Amino acid sequence: MKSLPIHLLLAWLTCMPAFAEKRERLADAIVAPDTEVKRLATGMKFTEGPVWIGAENKLIFSDIPNSMLMQWSEKEGLQPFRKVEQSNGNLLDAEGRLLSCQHAGRNIIRIDNDGSQMVLVDKYQGKKFNSPNDLAVHSDGSIWFTDPSYGLRGRAAETPGKWVYRFDPKTKQVEVVYKGFDMPNGIAFSPDENVLYIADSGKIGKIRAFKVSGKNIDPQPLFEIDLRCDGMCLDREGRLYTTAGGGIHVYDPSGKKITLIPVPEKPANVCFGGEQFDTLFITARKSLYSVKTLQQGAQ
Repeated sequence: MKSLPIHLLLAWLTCMPAFAEKRERLADAIVAPDTEVKRLATGMKFTEGPVWIGAENKLIFSDIPNSMLMQWSEKEGLQPFRKVEQSNGNLLDAEGRLLSCQHAGRNIIRIDNDGSQMVLVDKYQGKKFNSPNDLAVHSDGSIWFTDPSYGLRGRAAETPGKWVYRFDPKTKQVEVVYKGFDMPNGIAFSPDENVLYIADSGKIGKIRAFKVSGKNIDPQPLFEIDLRCDGMCLDREGRLYTTAGGGIHVYDPSGKKITLIPVPEKPANVCFGGEQFDTLFITARKSLYSVKTLQQGAQ
């Protein structure tokens, strides 16, 4: 192995403090120093899928094994919201209606503001999905979602793969977007919707960023992040907040890591919420946490 020339070594050593200082500045722009990660509630079995309901100043999230959607608000604390079939990922559509991926139901449901519920989609080419996991809603109204096999629990799969889909509620058309994952999981659009982030929590264990081309994505990723991530969300500047061992790992829009926000329990999913949309709500195993940030979430 060749030695590094002395002038390059000196230049590298000179730059190291500058790199460290820049990274520290970037990290301080996400969460102020000494900001506390608060535990809001605990005692559940496995929490997932947080989504902020701004009109009611409350958070909805899943307790998967209990087949229960939970709700939390600063005023009323933790309460059951409604019984479901092992819901996982949740999100609002453009009209503020709650969309939920059901593991046991093997479908995506919509819960209207009057409390009524309907199955939006449960099959591809006449075959039941494995267990829809997480979803992202495009401004054109389409729903993009992941379908790993976590929720099958011994039941036979009907579809031949664990894929990523696009569903158009207007035409009822379901299309396969991507097949190149082992266990596709978290999914989210960049604020301008030009990039789609998809996480694999299986053997591949990476987040891939894809260029969005109309109703499809380019098959070759723009870049990969070597992280076995579950759920994710983005802020208005396109920074990516991901859940993995250790806490919330934050990346810039090019995939470079900015900082880690430690969480006491391993997180499964995360979203922005609060009156100013600058609070991260984190579902982590048996508990719900929050942390105040210096950024606002993408809506």
